[in-house]
Amino acid sequence: MNDRIIIIGSGIAALAAADILCKTKNVIIFTKSQVSDGNSVLAQGGIAAAIDKQDSWQEHFEDSLTAACMHADSATLELLVKNGPACIKRLIAKGMSFDKDASGQPDLAREGAHGKRRILHSGGDATGRKLMELFINELKDSPNITFHENELAIELIVGDEGRCCGVYTRNDADRLIAHEADAVILATGGTGSLYSCTSNHPNCTGDGIAMAYRAGAEIADMEFIQFHPTILHHDGESLGLVSEAVRGEGAILKNELGEAFMENVHPLRDLAPRDVVARALHMQYQNGHKVMLDISPVRHFSKRFPTITEMCSNNGVDVEQSSIPVMPGAHFLMGGIRVNPYGETSLPGLFAIGECACTGVHGANRLASNSLLEGLVFGSLTAGRLLDHKHFEATVQSNLPNRKEPYNDPKLPEIEEIQQNMMHYAGLVRDESGLKKLIAWLTQHDFLSLDLRRCSREAAEKINMLTTAWLIATSALERTESRGSHFRADFPVSSIDWQGKRIIHEISEKVSATAI
Repeated sequence: MNDRIIIIGSGIAALAAADILCKTKNVIIFTKSQVSDGNSVLAQGGIAAAIDKQDSWQEHFEDSLTAACMHADSATLELLVKNGPACIKRLIAKGMSFDKDASGQPDLAREGAHGKRRILHSGGDATGRKLMELFINELKDSPNITFHENELAIELIVGDEGRCCGVYTRNDADRLIAHEADAVILATGGTGSLYSCTSNHPNCTGDGIAMAYRAGAEIADMEFIQFHPTILHHDGESLGLVSEAVRGEGAILKNELGEAFMENVHPLRDLAPRDVVARALHMQYQNGHKVMLDISPVRHFSKRFPTITEMCSNNGVDVEQSSIPVMPGAHFLMGGIRVNPYGETSLPGLFAIGECACTGVHGANRLASNSLLEGLVFGSLTAGRLLDHKHFEATVQSNLPNRKEPYNDPKLPEIEEIQQNMMHYAGLVRDESGLKKLIAWLTQHDFLSLDLRRCSREAAEKINMLTTAWLIATSALERTESRGSHFRADFPVSSIDWQGKRIIHEISEKVSATAI
């Protein structure tokens, strides 16, 4: 067993791929903090799959396509939802326990923009954590998997023939290390922590997308950032996600006047697509109101949502008062590294899965609880494609650096400044003036000319943040329409001229984005 596969990231997509690959290949997993850190553990809602007799993959497909605002890749989306029921069966066979109703059947929940109750959950609102525990416990003793925790990947290695064949990392001692591989899988998650208000783990700063872009891989749909409507917001701080499943069980959004404002916004009211609900909340705040989630209609709230109850209690919010203060925050990236259904990027030897990958299944707005399903399905399909490879072509030179050397960090902004500017200029509502200000501020730092191998770990992460922020801002400026999660105040409606068009970034001397 000589084939060596590097996976960068340790969320559910990474572990689903590793679970298959480790049977016949050596797998090395790098994560910038701990294996159990990241967004997958935080996923509260569950996994969407059409397993009920009254449901079908076609209905799941239509709900997903509608939420995607006619921007999804239909063939890949069909592959995702068709694989849903089989994916659930495999998880149950592995030992995953989903919550059941009084009759012993799966206790299916409903979330925004779903026409049916099709969300499986575990531990109430701890689905992501339970799923991660299942995979970690299975993989931790595998002789063919090596975990490198607290090691930040900073740059992909591309051989002379244009094939990705490894990665540079910096460990917790800030030592630069080169790792060769027969194939590299990026599973680094999303970009939520580029924003000051987010549901995401602090690790999610777009590292993989920035690395892939610098290495020459195509990046697509970066303007589509989903803002979740209900982030716990108390004493001026954003404190974590309040799952959409809460509204699925009957909770109602109200302002401080007691007005259920979603009544007049959308036929689905509080269960409208996320982009619609998030903008309605934003408008309430713009008009000087506060927004609360009235949970009084939810029976046995603390039992059904123990994770949210604990989060509220730890932050001084008493759920017994039946009111949770919320506001929108950056949640999910629909774009990312452009891939086919088998994780293959435009750069040979480089694969991408999970939130950092743009498969096209989410279009302009992800349907609730399709994210864990995406990681499981495409993580498995990518692993299967790698198993089919008859041979690999790693060509790493023997003189790659492996050293701790003095570095000369450039002057870079603080992380908080990046987050605040992204929230202000590239947040829920954008316009040309603000986006141009943001792009000018980002480009003054000349991040694309910097050699990350000669920067500290802290500086490398900031450079990745600036790079990914620039990809988001330039895409948002170029798309002169509003579609799904991308809302332009100066172009507030969707345009037929933009329907089906994707903004593709590919690095060049001019470093420009092109629409195709």
